[in-house]
Amino acid sequence: MENTLLVNRLSGLYLGDSLAFRSELASGIDNKWAVSRLQVLTDTVVGDAQADARHHGGPDRVLHHFPREHYGQYRRWDLITDLRDAPSMGENISTVGLNESQIHIGDIVSIGEVRLQVTQPRSPCYKLNLQFGHREFALAMQQTAMCGWFYRVLEPGTIGKGDEIRLLERLSGISVAEAMRLYFLPEFDAKAYEKLAACPGLAPHWVNSLQKRLANQGIENWQMRLYGPTPA
Repeated sequence: MENTLLVNRLSGLYLGDSLAFRSELASGIDNKWAVSRLQVLTDTVVGDAQADARHHGGPDRVLHHFPREHYGQYRRWDLITDLRDAPSMGENISTVGLNESQIHIGDIVSIGEVRLQVTQPRSPCYKLNLQFGHREFALAMQQTAMCGWFYRVLEPGTIGKGDEIRLLERLSGISVAEAMRLYFLPEFDAKAYEKLAACPGLAPHWVNSLQKRLANQGIENWQMRLYGPTPA
């Protein structure tokens, strides 16, 4: 797999520094615009902003990559009822021809001058429901694993829209889609959590969450993440 061409040209690059969203909620999801290049540092993209440092951004989630063809599938399922396209998921990188079954946790890839490592799938939250006007959107993303993935930066530099993506090294047998399946199993499964937690390159906060489940012998409540606060 070493130095394997995955994508010969990016579909789009996006960033945004506005966090205006819905009512009093802050999010960068609806505020990205197309650019010709990204200046990538070790812990951020120049000109890009995240509203919630606990769940977005940081050294293990510097760049969000989302397959563009997923928009069409979500429209076919009537989960997107307008013509929204990239970057409506808040992604930084858009491609066609690379999905969550083909990319693995821990994969080391090169894009332009930058060397990156895949750290985790995107964990969907209720702000996606608001973004697309469908109460079950976040749950659908969780169940289908059509979520995209995050990168940490191993070597910073510039990514240009005409750049290709190459797989430099594969460290695990767990795809992003399989990581989603294991993490979001509806029933407690210690073996699944142990398998995923041992995956090289997995984001530390995912490892910590899995270890907490093992210690508590139970799964945390996903209601707030998937549906947001209950109205008073």
